[in-house]
Amino acid sequence: MKISIITATYNSGRTLRDTVESVLRQTYHNIEYIIVDGASTDNTLDIIREYETKFGGRMRWVSKPDHGIYDALNNGIEMSTGDAIGFLHSDDFFTSPDVVGRLARELTENEDVDAVYGDIHYVSDKDLGKCIRYYSSAYFRRRMMLFGFMPAHPSFYCRKEIYESFGNFSLSYKVAADFECLLRFIYVGKINLKYVPLDCVTMRIGGASTSGIVSHKRIFKDHIKAYYENHVPSNGLLDCMRYISKVAEIIWGKIQL
Repeated sequence: MKISIITATYNSGRTLRDTVESVLRQTYHNIEYIIVDGASTDNTLDIIREYETKFGGRMRWVSKPDHGIYDALNNGIEMSTGDAIGFLHSDDFFTSPDVVGRLARELTENEDVDAVYGDIHYVSDKDLGKCIRYYSSAYFRRRMMLFGFMPAHPSFYCRKEIYESFGNFSLSYKVAADFECLLRFIYVGKINLKYVPLDCVTMRIGGASTSGIVSHKRIFKDHIKAYYENHVPSNGLLDCMRYISKVAEIIWGKIQL
């Protein structure tokens, strides 16, 4: 099974090496690595060119202006030739070298499963070894999307045919197009899922979905819009329930230190 991993970049030179190195270290080699750059003006393209030869033809990339991260990810989906697709953001990296292999094996051995997902954890940019929040998808159930929950998206690997059937990311969402996409796949489309008990990705805090109160307000608005446009019977009060879980994850992360 070929796995397409897509990374969107824009002036990502400060963190991109960690991301690309973690892909290069994967023990599973049937990987197609696609980088979609939004016409960066820093050293991002230099880093991409430096690593291109190290992948032995398994990396493809493009650099051109786009309409933001979800437009870039959509471009990556269109470029992909893999049997399944996953995303690794340019300030994140795989937690261990066996992540892609474990996820690919589950999809290979379970032909009725449309997508697999696992866990992720958040770290501070000042200390990549210090867990600030552990996001476990172990207790996720389809109906929990009514309360704003979803599987950890960076750990979500889905067969390409699902994107072909249900569509890519909607560019009408500012910061939560990933939630709308999974709502469409999981709750509305009822695709078959399997949880893999694995810490898949290490995420630096400060990304588009973790950058403060303004971001959370936008996410909330996007969630309400997603429910409405997909005719899902939820509301703002139910959606706020997920924040209780987030607080618990942060507290648990501190206890574990």
